[in-house]
Amino acid sequence: MAHAHKLEILRGLIKFKSNTQKIWGVLILLSIITAVEVVLGIYKPEVLMTQILGMKGLNWIFIILTLAKAYYITWDFMHMRDEKASLRRMVVWTAVFLICYLIFILLQEGGYIFDIYDEAYIKRDF
Repeated sequence: MAHAHKLEILRGLIKFKSNTQKIWGVLILLSIITAVEVVLGIYKPEVLMTQILGMKGLNWIFIILTLAKAYYITWDFMHMRDEKASLRRMVVWTAVFLICYLIFILLQEGGYIFDIYDEAYIKRDF
């Protein structure tokens, strides 16, 4: 069952006439985001090196831009836009749950390793 794909990006802000134009538009959007990341990574502006919520502002920008790229890759190239809302929710909530679980495990193990090194219970150095 063939159906027409939505030919717009950025929530309808930019519209295209064909699928080929849309693919090029998404490629250009992702390239611009990547170029911004590369420029920020090379120059590392001093104003972005301040601590925000326990991490440098530059790192927060990298995380946000990376999530934006992942969103558009999934939304447009993997055709999640054309799926039913229930399937989209299932994919997103599963990923969110697994990421939260991974963060929980990393924090628990990191705390354990920190306590081991902090209290000097090391019998040998790895």
